[in-house]
Amino acid sequence: MKKKKSKIFKALNGVKKYAVLTPLMMIGEVIMECLIPLIMAFLVDFLNISKAWNEGHNTVNNLIVQLPNIDEFRIKTFVQLMDWNFTPLLAITLCGVLIILASFLSLFFGVGGAKFGAKAGGLFARNLRKQIYDHIQTLSFENLDKYQTSSLVTRLTTDVTSCQDAFITMIRMLFRSPVMFVVSFIMCTTIKIELTAILLVAFPILVVALLLIMTKAHPYFEKMFKTYDKLNQRVQENLIGIRVVKSFVREDFEIEKFKKTNATMRQTGISAEKILSLNGPIMNFVMYGTIFAVCFFGGKFFVVGDASMALGDLQAYITYIMQILSSLMMVSMVFVMLVMSRASFRRVNEILNEESTLTNPSSPLYEVKDGSVEFDNVNFSYSKDMDNLHLEGADFKVESGQIIGIIGGTGSSKTTLVSLISRLYDVTSGSVKVGGVDVRDYDLETLRNQVAVVLQKNVLFSGSIRDNMKWGKEDASDEEIIEALKNAQAYEFVSNLPGGLDYDLGQGGVNVSGGQKQRLCIARALLKSPKVLILDDSTSAVDTKTDALIRESFRTKIPNVTKFIIAQRINSVQDADKILVLDEGKIYGFGTHEELLENNDIYKDVFESQTKGDE
Repeated sequence: MKKKKSKIFKALNGVKKYAVLTPLMMIGEVIMECLIPLIMAFLVDFLNISKAWNEGHNTVNNLIVQLPNIDEFRIKTFVQLMDWNFTPLLAITLCGVLIILASFLSLFFGVGGAKFGAKAGGLFARNLRKQIYDHIQTLSFENLDKYQTSSLVTRLTTDVTSCQDAFITMIRMLFRSPVMFVVSFIMCTTIKIELTAILLVAFPILVVALLLIMTKAHPYFEKMFKTYDKLNQRVQENLIGIRVVKSFVREDFEIEKFKKTNATMRQTGISAEKILSLNGPIMNFVMYGTIFAVCFFGGKFFVVGDASMALGDLQAYITYIMQILSSLMMVSMVFVMLVMSRASFRRVNEILNEESTLTNPSSPLYEVKDGSVEFDNVNFSYSKDMDNLHLEGADFKVESGQIIGIIGGTGSSKTTLVSLISRLYDVTSGSVKVGGVDVRDYDLETLRNQVAVVLQKNVLFSGSIRDNMKWGKEDASDEEIIEALKNAQAYEFVSNLPGGLDYDLGQGGVNVSGGQKQRLCIARALLKSPKVLILDDSTSAVDTKTDALIRESFRTKIPNVTKFIIAQRINSVQDADKILVLDEGKIYGFGTHEELLENNDIYKDVFESQTKGDE
């Protein structure tokens, strides 16, 4: 199976300039840092030679004998400088100026690297969040059914932040560290190649340690991010259902659930950090062990008077070793960060690689002729398993403008059936036609603009009533909104609210009743001026008088719109042109109220049970 290419790289659009400038700044910082030990080594050796010169050893040969650790070429060069009146004071002043200049340049490059790195990381995170969010909007219900809402929220927040941190660390440290390592290593080999053998012992220890840490820690981070999902789910469920929690006095139960999930996440984090915490001690052990070895063997070279190891060289060598080990420590930090973010990258990529099960055809139709609907031997299964059908053998035809009532018990697939009309799901077999055309041949946006659905779960968004109504029609005028509210029997209560259309509904419409929320959702759907209108049990919280007025409004104000009304009450559908009777995913009747009373036992039982209840 061919491995899918990661789509995360698309988030680098607009980031590349800063992603290039950041490592360039890091390279400049490294070069400046590596120059300072050279300047110091020059100053130390020059002062030693100058001191010996002033003590009377004022010939090259005498200096070679007096300073066996400094090679002849360097002695001759420094003697030539002294002949040009290059005094110790001048050497100290010049070297001091160069060190200060190199330090300021290092600071400049370091600040620039941090600034550009922050910009690159911020843009990358912004692009990635937008990319994920935009992609989620394209997914079908079938795709979204695979993921919990809390998991999607975690991926958009915690996982993206983890990816951002890893990205910033990589563009800064993964360029800075190798450059510092290479430059410092070259300088070490030019000073004393024999001592570099110490590094060849240190490297394998670090590599093995890092691989073990990565292998052991990664599973814990996988588990931790899954626990993040559960934690978000607990919080989300509690906040959305806070009224239910309080009405059942279940605060203690919810607190205990949250506490257990939180404790699991804490324990998983501790387990991961225990492993990662080994990185520091191992690095320090190798670093100080290497420095000790360099001082021990380098000191021997200096004591025995090896001309290839002067005091300045030894000082510079120790500094370069520190830089090499620091660069390795930075690399280890990058690897630790990658271990932490690897699970996040995988989870983000999983969403981005999720391909919508609903796509436009190659040559879509952009016009729906009318509101006629036809089900042609439709079978449907959420799992695509023909042995586990949720809707079986649905076969009926509806003329444009008809009112169709749908009756059935819980789990009879009423919502499933109407979801196929607006192509929220695709049929497993058979076909659904709107306006005489298979819904799979339409442009999705065109179809859904002509098939308005008021879902079973009414959803309003934070903002004013006007803002919510404009979901139906973005450029709707106040007159159009008022007309839709009147047809949904909602204008009267809206006009009595403070501010009217400007009344703030709060999150999810918490400050209006269930029946008012349903009527607002119906009005929003009417603003679309659809050819097909589907009400999925959308008047269940409305009193019978208002329900009747809504149905009368539908019949007189939008006669050419095909209406599907799912209801639990017989009186909500008995005046419909046709009524569908569903049971366990099968159609057991399709006819008028009178016809079904006469020849459909299921419908008759429901009618009698409800009318007896009324009596």
